Amino acid sequence: MTAEILTIGDELLIGQVINTNQAYIAEQLNLISLRVARMTSVGDEMDEILPAFQSAWEKYDVVIVTGGLGPTHDDITKKAVCKFFDSDLVNNDQVRRHILELWKRRNMQWTQSSEEQTMVPRKAALIENPVGTAAGFLFKDGQKRFIVLPGVPYEMKEMIDGSVIPLLSPLAGGMTIRHRTLRTTGIPESVLAERLGDIEALLQGAKLAFLPAPTGVRLRITVFDTNPHAAERRVHEVEERIRSRAAKFIYGVEKEELEEVLGRILTEHKLTIAVAESCTGGFILNKLTNISGSSAYVERGLVTYSNRSKIELLGVPEELIKGHGAVSKEVAEAMAAGVRRLAGTDFGLSTTGIAGPTGGTEEKPVGLVWIGFASGHETVAVKHQFGGSRNLIKERASQAAMEMVRNRINFP
Repeated sequence: MTAEILTIGDELLIGQVINTNQAYIAEQLNLISLRVARMTSVGDEMDEILPAFQSAWEKYDVVIVTGGLGPTHDDITKKAVCKFFDSDLVNNDQVRRHILELWKRRNMQWTQSSEEQTMVPRKAALIENPVGTAAGFLFKDGQKRFIVLPGVPYEMKEMIDGSVIPLLSPLAGGMTIRHRTLRTTGIPESVLAERLGDIEALLQGAKLAFLPAPTGVRLRITVFDTNPHAAERRVHEVEERIRSRAAKFIYGVEKEELEEVLGRILTEHKLTIAVAESCTGGFILNKLTNISGSSAYVERGLVTYSNRSKIELLGVPEELIKGHGAVSKEVAEAMAAGVRRLAGTDFGLSTTGIAGPTGGTEEKPVGLVWIGFASGHETVAVKHQFGGSRNLIKERASQAAMEMVRNRINFP
């Protein structure tokens, strides 16, 4: 079976809102081996929506529409659906009860907009929205399905996961599609490709996509097979061959973030860490403490941005800063050792650099970052030269710092 994802909204076309709905729906459909053949976005205009409906309905087995189901004047998807399927709108008691219960929990009053949300196309089956007021709709024609959902991402996700995927799964038989995504960091895309070597020998009929991002490269393995078990086996075999060539740079799989993986490693080894940040301004600590349970391994973090704070809080010798500059190997090491000594942790981690866009020199350009690491066995610092905006440099430095700790534990 093939599908089209059709998203509606002027905000998508002018770039005001990033279209995350398409990506999420496509990913979920792919997991049940339903191939997305086309994605389309149109504005809030009847003359644009109806031809898009017609084209999608003629070409594909499944059409999933999101957006334009709200109660305001620019939400016209419900009217367009009724016009396309020649249906009128009728009041639905089930939707009314749901909205009444929702408003009661939120201590909100019933309004005319609430009343309008109870109206649904007569010819459609209802798709419940457990977290919002805009119900979804389902139209059938033989094996074909036309599904309409709200555009609010968290509402759409609830309905896709809870209703749409269970509805479509029995229809999507045939070819099995299996994916596996490996997440790497600390190695450029071109260098990673060279390290993997002969791609045909590596994949043996599978597909591999390189998906670069500011903090690393994702490797997505894809296998098509009529046998689900064979597909799983082939994905596993390709993964093992990739790991045999690039294991040091692979920190996680699927949607795992580095801070999640590092937190798990620190917890398993019963290790603790303290962080002293200058140029990253708290980025590292923010990432580490985004993980539930991080209090077990994160003892403290200090943003020692000024030279004075480095001296007073971390014990960095003033002559060290005068002699080498705040952005230097020596100061990064002293910061890492100082915060470790202060916190009494297994590890101390530090960053000092020039995030820009001003402040760089020929000797110390924008993007220069020294990352320091201290343990009971060593105190070291590594030099990095990052590119991009100020925010991107801070993001990349934070990723590199966490990766430094992961490598020091896993590859001592």
